[in-house]
Amino acid sequence: MPGSAPAPERQDRGDLAVVTGAFGYSGRYITRELLARGKKVKTLVSHKHLLPPEAGEIVIDLLDFDDARSLAEKLDGAQVFYNTYWVRFNRGPTSFEKAVRNTGILLEALRMAGVTRLVHLSVTNPESGSMLPYFAGKATIERMIKESGLSYAIVRPALIFGPEDILVNNIAWLLRRFPLFAIPGRGDYKVQPVFAADMARQCVDLADIPQNLIVDCLGEDVFTFEEILRLIAKSVGSHAGFIHVPPFLSIALCRLLNCFLDDVLLTKDELSGLMNNLLVSTGTPCGTTRFSNWITENAANIGKEYHSELARHFPG
Repeated sequence: MPGSAPAPERQDRGDLAVVTGAFGYSGRYITRELLARGKKVKTLVSHKHLLPPEAGEIVIDLLDFDDARSLAEKLDGAQVFYNTYWVRFNRGPTSFEKAVRNTGILLEALRMAGVTRLVHLSVTNPESGSMLPYFAGKATIERMIKESGLSYAIVRPALIFGPEDILVNNIAWLLRRFPLFAIPGRGDYKVQPVFAADMARQCVDLADIPQNLIVDCLGEDVFTFEEILRLIAKSVGSHAGFIHVPPFLSIALCRLLNCFLDDVLLTKDELSGLMNNLLVSTGTPCGTTRFSNWITENAANIGKEYHSELARHFPG
């Protein structure tokens, strides 16, 4: 990408990897995989909060986009950069458009710092002409990466599940507490969940491959949305009844719950993406952890407490 500022002088590169959001969700699993392989890890974070036990093993710096050069200096000595930075929805000064601009600054910083390899977390089925800003923005960033001149691997996960997951956990939370669960539409649209640790393993494996790659990140199980709801309900011992409602009514119910929870359960765009089968792909599964087994084995803890999106990503 074009840039007038010269690259900063760099230290010798060893096994240093830089991960965005190592204390978040996907970034946390990538960090754990790197540490397990003996890599040195530095993270760039938006907020220094909720530090995990492994925080003492890594270097922490703030992720800011004031200018590419100052960001490049924070990448000094990095061999591989794992990018999980993105936003789930527009809120206040946070927006998809701003996230795209920030990623452009980040790519310039990577070029200036001479980072050897970029592993970028995207999403299944991004499309530049999509009416859904989440998927359109992801497609724009993929194009920017291809044009950046960087060596890259773009990883496209579907729904990522794990103990820290928000969507599956909060579905289970609702099923534990309410006598009815509203299914938007027919519930026959599909989802292909992948375990967070399997996703992280694929990301770290792709760092060692020199070719530019775009790969799907999928689990072995493919469910309709109703099937996955019923599986979660059975696993957590819920006796909630299921009713099919028009999508607009489902979103209205979510917005009502948002008021009581002070959170964002599900957006209209997220539901549209789900109902348009954007969270499933024909790619080869990389995951070895089956959702059907995992939800049964972890049912005692899933949905016991509510996981707040706003508390996690918008502290204060």
